Amino acid sequence: MTSTVASLSRSITKSILSKEQSEGVGARVRRSIGRPELRNHDPFLMLDEFSVDKNGGFPDHPHRGFETVTYMLEGQFQHEDFAGHKGTIGPGDLQWMTAGRGIVHSEMPVKSQTRAHGLQLWINLPKEHKMCEPQYQELLDGQIPRATPEEGVVIKVIAGESHGVKSQVYTRTPTMYLDFKVDKNKTVTQTIPSTYTGFIYMLKGTAFIGDKEFEGKAHHTLTLSENGATTVKIQTKDEDAHFVLIAGEPLKEPIVQHGPFVMNSSEEIYDTFVDYQNNKNGFERARNWRSTIA
Repeated sequence: MTSTVASLSRSITKSILSKEQSEGVGARVRRSIGRPELRNHDPFLMLDEFSVDKNGGFPDHPHRGFETVTYMLEGQFQHEDFAGHKGTIGPGDLQWMTAGRGIVHSEMPVKSQTRAHGLQLWINLPKEHKMCEPQYQELLDGQIPRATPEEGVVIKVIAGESHGVKSQVYTRTPTMYLDFKVDKNKTVTQTIPSTYTGFIYMLKGTAFIGDKEFEGKAHHTLTLSENGATTVKIQTKDEDAHFVLIAGEPLKEPIVQHGPFVMNSSEEIYDTFVDYQNNKNGFERARNWRSTIA
């Protein structure tokens, strides 16, 4: 039985079109995880493909209880927080921010460009880490390792492992985050731990997933089956494809979300609002703070 499961590819159980919507100030996002049809996909809370012109962005706002992972595809984004952390990420760069017990920050495009385009993933934190100290892990494009299992298949290993190549990113919630660029008429197989929940988000082109060759098109979220299989087979045919494969260990804990706060109970959400409004328990530095980039 074990060998049969191991030889099977995970299949696609659901395909959801990520329709464009407004978010922040002058920003357009295609929401993947976090839509009414797919409220969350434990341990993942949200995935947005964002496009922001130079006059838009995400001005000062708080977070608690989870991680935000920003991966740039084109353009540059500036960020600044109330602890004095400030910087710019450009095409292919990564910012992995653990909000933990509390952070207030601003995310804005560089004004000298036409637009900033990228992905932002929200990953839930387990109960024991929700009130940890905030932390950043930042990698430039050139610092993110690549796997090239064959010519015409390039996999950026943002988190986790692919074809023997490992990421240096530390994940409190065990997570794999892979960016695939695949030429036409290729087949690639990716190993996924049997207990992980996962999905594919198509950025460009068409890919065929699983033994039944489910057709995945651009801007669709494709949820992977949870059948105990440890691989997923992905093929391209008459066009190139660009997509991300994201998977992680489900926390199986209660999720209570109110905007930018994600905790395990309504009482903890209430306490978070009190902490934020009174600048305490992680939000002390929010008092009178305003970003310089917004």
